Amino acid sequence: MFDYPGFFADRIEAIKESGQYRTFVEIERLAGRFPQALHHGPDGPREVTVWCSNDHLGMGQHPAVLRAMQDTMLKSGAAAGGSRNISGTTPHHVALEREVADLHGTESALTFITGYAANDAALYVLGRHLPDAVFLSDRLNHASMILAMRASGAERRIFAHNDPADLDRQLRGLDPDRPKVVAFESVYSMDGDVAPMAELCAVARRYGALVYVDEAHSVGMYGPQGAGMAAQLGIGREVDLLMGTFAKGYGTAGGYLAGPAPLVDAVRSFAPAFIFTLSMPPALAAAALASVRHLRTSEEERRLLRRRSGLLKELLREAGIPLVSDQSHIVPVLVGDAHRCRRLAGLLLERHAMYAQPINFPSVPAGTERLRINPSPVHRPDQVYALARTLDRLWDELRLPRAADDFPCLAA
Repeated sequence: MFDYPGFFADRIEAIKESGQYRTFVEIERLAGRFPQALHHGPDGPREVTVWCSNDHLGMGQHPAVLRAMQDTMLKSGAAAGGSRNISGTTPHHVALEREVADLHGTESALTFITGYAANDAALYVLGRHLPDAVFLSDRLNHASMILAMRASGAERRIFAHNDPADLDRQLRGLDPDRPKVVAFESVYSMDGDVAPMAELCAVARRYGALVYVDEAHSVGMYGPQGAGMAAQLGIGREVDLLMGTFAKGYGTAGGYLAGPAPLVDAVRSFAPAFIFTLSMPPALAAAALASVRHLRTSEEERRLLRRRSGLLKELLREAGIPLVSDQSHIVPVLVGDAHRCRRLAGLLLERHAMYAQPINFPSVPAGTERLRINPSPVHRPDQVYALARTLDRLWDELRLPRAADDFPCLAA
């Protein structure tokens, strides 16, 4: 008989030898004190500073968010009780969808239990139902986008990352009457770079393509009222379907789509990833709504985010520590080797009580391993200085390269 456990044990051992094996670090967030958290390690719990959370604005501990979640849970219970079609639609879901549609100035919005599910649902429906559809997908799109496009069965063409000229070249060769979907992200979470959205949208419009943008790492943090990068650039109307998440800037969980009512209703009506899964718990929807409403009226969190991320990038540049990109609030510190990246993260945690998880393949290409550091409004300036000094010392200790020019793989 085939040795199923043995087969996978060998596969796992190969990953461990390559340095790409992923381990979980047990972290307990401390509401009201975050980014301080408890690391539950082999010697028992101890306090650490978290530097890799996607709770970019610290909204996961905001009093209004916690209060909305607690009040709704006590009133409505822990879960919605089913899918949106079967007992899973509550007034909290409806209010959240209306708020998000109003935020983006769209006809309609639809919420999902995760952002992954939102991408899965929308892109699958577009590729499966548009006749002879073709996707034009940025090379570095998120896995949820890539897998949904593949699953739809539609043709998928890859254009060079953030390259409007390559997108133009590929669209130019397609039948003008053929349905075309241009899909990209506004802020790429692993590299921290920002898409040339205006140029990409202009090219898509020139050839009659539908524009689909993943703004997961942008909503809440950019644009008027936190409406995202497209809104900040003044091109919100050029985006046909916008995907956002409540799990990053809004500090809770769940995803959403915003766009024209017929497109959103098609996803609601045809997407297996929406029809056959549990809806967001009512308390979670209420918490997300409280976060969205707060960030529509408050600029303080976004202002502090820019200051903290700007300070860290300035300090790391002065130290000659290479960054993949410095275009956004995400600070990707390039190491370029799986084993040394893991060692760097281990020393930060064990010796300095600073937690930054190593990022490796398949999240990034082999040879471009990094620490993705996310400074936030809840990190104090002295903590930013301490992190920069510590990285500077560890860079010397591990003999890591100081110049981004030493990483030709990034130009590939």
